Amino acid sequence: MGRIRENITIDGRNYWTLFDSGSRNNYIIESTVGGLPTFSYKVLQKVHIGGKQHKISQDCRIDCKIQGKEVVGLARVIDHMGNDEEGKEIEVLIGALTMQEWGIRLDIPAEKLDLSLYPKEFLEF
Repeated sequence: MGRIRENITIDGRNYWTLFDSGSRNNYIIESTVGGLPTFSYKVLQKVHIGGKQHKISQDCRIDCKIQGKEVVGLARVIDHMGNDEEGKEIEVLIGALTMQEWGIRLDIPAEKLDLSLYPKEFLEF
């Protein structure tokens, strides 16, 4: 498992993002959702992030740019994720499923993202 932090862009605004291979799903904090399309769940989901249990009632579609490349996914909306080691609030968490889908790898020694496997097109069999 690994973690890398950097800004991504959603609708022209930068968001401090944690790329976490130990998390399956994506998450976004409520205060950043304004104006993005959301979808309500019929049944609340519970998740533990940062040592705290959260009740998830909606998803948010995120169309973001990561190092200039377009990435689309769904993020579960939560109230707060906490801060990173430097005290910066984590606004978005990108998990393993989205990283796998979009060819995003974590270069832990260099502390940066590797988008060399970013797909030019999707090929389905």
